[in-house]
Amino acid sequence: MQINFLQIVSAFIVLFAVIDILGSIPLILDLKKKGNKINAREAAIYSYAILVVFFFVGEPLLGLFGVDISSFAIAGSFVLLVMAFEMIFGIHIFKHDSPSGASIVPIAFPLVAGAGSFTTILSLRSEFDTINILIALTLNIIVVYLVLRSTGKVEKLIGEGGVYVLQKFFGIILLAMAIRLFLTNFANLITQFLPALKG
Repeated sequence: MQINFLQIVSAFIVLFAVIDILGSIPLILDLKKKGNKINAREAAIYSYAILVVFFFVGEPLLGLFGVDISSFAIAGSFVLLVMAFEMIFGIHIFKHDSPSGASIVPIAFPLVAGAGSFTTILSLRSEFDTINILIALTLNIIVVYLVLRSTGKVEKLIGEGGVYVLQKFFGIILLAMAIRLFLTNFANLITQFLPALKG
């Protein structure tokens, strides 16, 4: 197990695309507008802790409950679906009753540490060394922290109209991601169950 710069860069890019914290800015601004408190440091720490724990014990932990990754991802897709509906239609479905405001739910989970990132880090284990994945993950969490710290500046820069347009646009993107996550993993489940049905 050794540090490999190419592996770090590759894992970083993959995780950055899956976490997509930049695309989540309109959702974060929407949460703040609804009066939810977001602590950037707390959200980053919880996200990092959840992802690291899942990286090492995720698959066996889900196995204890008889849940596979595909089923877990489908459950996550429904959470993303609800969040997308909130952004697109301007409705309030999700009850943010966490004592820490929105820092833990839905920012740390499932926005940053969600079904997509869980599935991704488990997939990366088969390709890259553990140390390189952990470094890439650490760098991504630093980016998450910096973005969460800067959302106020972004809001001032683009104005209320810009935030509204971004919110609707990225709501549709989030909806598309939820549908893709559902369909991909539903197809995986069907593929797994077909041989059993034939037998």
